Amino acid sequence: MKPTLLVLAAGMGSRYGGVKQIDAVGKNGECLLDFANYDAKASGFGKVVFIIRKDIEKDFRERLFDRIAANFDAEYVFQSRESLLTDEEISKTSERQKPWGTVHAVLCAREKIHEPFAVINSDDYYGREAFKTLGDYLSSISNDSTEHAMVGYVLGKTMSKSGSVSRGVCSVKDGLLDGIVENTKIYYEGSKIITELDGKKSEFTGNEWVSMNLFGFSPKAFEGFDVYWENFKKTGLYTPKQEALLPVAASEIVKRGEGVIKFFSSTESWFGMTYPQDREIVKEEIAAKIASGYYPAKLWEK
Repeated sequence: MKPTLLVLAAGMGSRYGGVKQIDAVGKNGECLLDFANYDAKASGFGKVVFIIRKDIEKDFRERLFDRIAANFDAEYVFQSRESLLTDEEISKTSERQKPWGTVHAVLCAREKIHEPFAVINSDDYYGREAFKTLGDYLSSISNDSTEHAMVGYVLGKTMSKSGSVSRGVCSVKDGLLDGIVENTKIYYEGSKIITELDGKKSEFTGNEWVSMNLFGFSPKAFEGFDVYWENFKKTGLYTPKQEALLPVAASEIVKRGEGVIKFFSSTESWFGMTYPQDREIVKEEIAAKIASGYYPAKLWEK
C-alpha cells in the first residue's frame, strides 16, 4: 500500500505577506511544493492531498494544483474557521479570522485518508532523503498500527536570518520520540540562538533535534487527534490566537500511551518561505540543486 502525502497549505502567511504556497521559485514557474511533490512521488508515495482555503482555490489550481494533478494523483480539501465546529461554537468565535491550526487541518482531510500518510508544511523544504525514509516506513505499516514516525532536523540547520522561527524541540529516547516542547519564537541574537518560552529567554546550542512537521501516521492516529481537538475546544476556541498544533497532539499520543513515534533524522539544511526576503534565498537554493543535477531543469513532463 502506497502512503499518501498530506500538505498543510491553508496558512494565512501573516509574516510572508502573501500566498506563499503558490509563489514561483523555480526556473519554469514551479512553486516550492512542486519540488516536495516531485520528491514524494519519487520516494514511493501514491497520492497527495492538499489542505487549502476556499479563497485561494482559483489561484491554487492555476498556479500549482492542475500541474501537480497532471503528474501525480492529487486532491484537495478546504479548511476554514467554521470547519468541524457546531453552529453554537461558530457563533461564539465569530471574531476569529483564521482556522485553528495544524491538527484542525489534518482532521479536515480525514475523509480523504485511507492509508498511512505523511504530513508536511507547504512552505518548508525537506529534501528527498527524508521523503524516502518516511515513505519506506509508512509502506511497511498497517492502517491500525500504533507505531507512527517523524523525521527530525538539526535546529542550527533550520534557522532563518530574516527573523524568528517556530520549532518543536524534541527529546528522543531509544530511537523514539519522548516529547516535544513547542518553541514559537527562536531567533539569532548575534551568533547565539535564543528562545523565548513562558516569558524567559534561554540559549540553544543549535544541535537540538527539532520537528519541522514532517510526521508519518497510520489512520489510527486520528483517534488521538480527536481527543486532543475536543480538549482544545474547551478552552482554545475562546483564546484569540490559540492554535491546535500537530507536534503537541503527536506528543500527547505518546504521553497517553496510545502509541509510539519512531524518530528518524535528517541532516539536510532547511530553507523555506517564512518571510518575503526568503523568496530569493529559496530561488537560489533551488537553482543550485538544478545545476548540481539533483533536480532536472524541467521538473514535470506535462
